Amino acid sequence: MPSKISRRRFVISLGSLAAGSALPRRTLGGALDSFLHPTGDRSYSASEIRFGYAAITWGGNDLQAIKDVSEVGFHGIQLRSPILKDFGDKPRALADILNHHQLQFVALSGGGPAGNSYNETEEIATQVKHATFTRDAGGLYLQMTDSARPKDRRPDPKDFKALGRLLTEIGKRTIDLGIPMAYHNHMRSLGEAPDEVDALMDSSDPRYVKLLLDVAHYAQGGGDPAHAIRKYRDRILFLHIKDVESTQTSGDGRASSYRFVELGRGRVDLPAVFFALKEIKFRGWAVVELDSVPDKARTPKESAIISRKYLEEKLGMKI
Repeated sequence: MPSKISRRRFVISLGSLAAGSALPRRTLGGALDSFLHPTGDRSYSASEIRFGYAAITWGGNDLQAIKDVSEVGFHGIQLRSPILKDFGDKPRALADILNHHQLQFVALSGGGPAGNSYNETEEIATQVKHATFTRDAGGLYLQMTDSARPKDRRPDPKDFKALGRLLTEIGKRTIDLGIPMAYHNHMRSLGEAPDEVDALMDSSDPRYVKLLLDVAHYAQGGGDPAHAIRKYRDRILFLHIKDVESTQTSGDGRASSYRFVELGRGRVDLPAVFFALKEIKFRGWAVVELDSVPDKARTPKESAIISRKYLEEKLGMKI
């Protein structure tokens, strides 16, 4: 008699398949082209990475974001938890809007614990609510981050262990709902610097806690995103493709201030990022993100067009 497989084990296996692969697309020539296309066939990897765009740039005007992201030509979108204010009791209505605009609901940004004295029970309940909404609205993933970084000291092992335990408990519950959860490395969070991301990954169960690697936050935190892609090849659920520039430097030349910018206008080595994705054979979603428009003379849609052009014209990606 065939054995039954639990929903949790089934979803975990699907998440592992999605997290373990990806190939970048066509490139325009030179070393990057020969690396990605050693056979000379410039089309064989044309559909391995799916590109979405994050609605955060629109500052809460999510319906406009949905319209613009679709018109720019991206095929997925990431939304934030405030969307529940309008659609929390009608997730299918949101799904219908996204379907009308031919957008996949890639992920919901669910936030996370704040400060050092967060209530674990409340945090679990909040994220279960977010995952349930994501599932009912046709979404794929839940993103979590935190603002639990101590303000008066460096994080210590107990901070990482506590958050890792909480993330694991949340991940167990979201998996049961069919929604894998990923931790988003982020400046001013416990997962800011590379060794801190390591500590959180080590403190959480890889079956239930995946990684949403944000390449710009990782670079700003002092790391090499391409190295992180290789290191966490079996843990990455999806990515934020993002760029950052330094706006001020201290006397020793290190960046002391920064802002996020459109792709290709900052210092993230994005070609190296896609080299690494090729190596690990990543097949999944890469969400382009820009927190706010750096030049206020532009609109969020115009910034999205700039990033799309960079991906297509400089890296040869097919959006």
